[in-house]
Amino acid sequence: MTLSTPLSGVNQPFKGIMLIVVATFLFSSHDALSKFLSGFYPIIMVVWARYLVHTLLMAGIFLPQSGLSVLRTRRPLLQLLRALCLLGTSLFFTTGLQYIPLAEATAVNFLAPVLVTALSVPLLGEHVTRGQWIAVICGFIGVVIIVHPGGDLFTPAVLLPLCSALFFCFYQLLTRKLSSIDSPTTSNFFAGLCNTLVMSALVPFFWQVPSLGHGFMMVALGACGMTAHLFLTQAFRYAAPALLAPFGYCQIVFAGLLGWLLFAHTPTLTTVIGIAVICCSGLAAAWQQSRR
Repeated sequence: MTLSTPLSGVNQPFKGIMLIVVATFLFSSHDALSKFLSGFYPIIMVVWARYLVHTLLMAGIFLPQSGLSVLRTRRPLLQLLRALCLLGTSLFFTTGLQYIPLAEATAVNFLAPVLVTALSVPLLGEHVTRGQWIAVICGFIGVVIIVHPGGDLFTPAVLLPLCSALFFCFYQLLTRKLSSIDSPTTSNFFAGLCNTLVMSALVPFFWQVPSLGHGFMMVALGACGMTAHLFLTQAFRYAAPALLAPFGYCQIVFAGLLGWLLFAHTPTLTTVIGIAVICCSGLAAAWQQSRR
């Protein structure tokens, strides 16, 4: 790839942007369901249900078409590492939701796109323009505003979404790396199966019989997670992670709305300002891409 191509892999950037925005809404819905269910059941059980449903749905959709070849990968160790990064994200973030409101936990987790942008240069060879750096840095400033440095969020509990951000950063980078090697279906099926097996070994020690209504919510939890990750994987096939990073901030907006509607958590004025800064960073990145 020559230097005349600003971002390698950017073939249909606006399609990638649309896919990641839909994925962020599904992720927020997934997180809201996780927060609700974790008030009734152990975290291990909630995360297990999420991956079990994910795997069963993918098996029902793709195994009749492709058989076991859907699990055939040329980089099994990378796929395993990607799956464990996703599992780490799920465990840390879902646990953090027990102590931190949905929008604020999502905001802390959004240190990940900043890390992705920085690490996509040495690890993936991406070329990041100055304007894109500015847009992502502005998004980071918005996250800092929401987190309220020196405020109530600076407790040991804030380390949980911070750890989730670190795992999610490496998950995104591995997703990008594997997108040119294996199909999105293989990557997501492999991750779901691996994490289902890991969590199935743990869930007997935390088992509680769910009610019928909660059982349906667990199915919806897995469906949201599976669909969101399929869209996310597809997004990285059309655009580079440095470009998509600002648009991932839409998840904070959706998380704030769902937190208000479902948990009666009203964002403070500072939170609203932070969200506005984040949205502006995404719009600025879109404007730069349209000019190019």
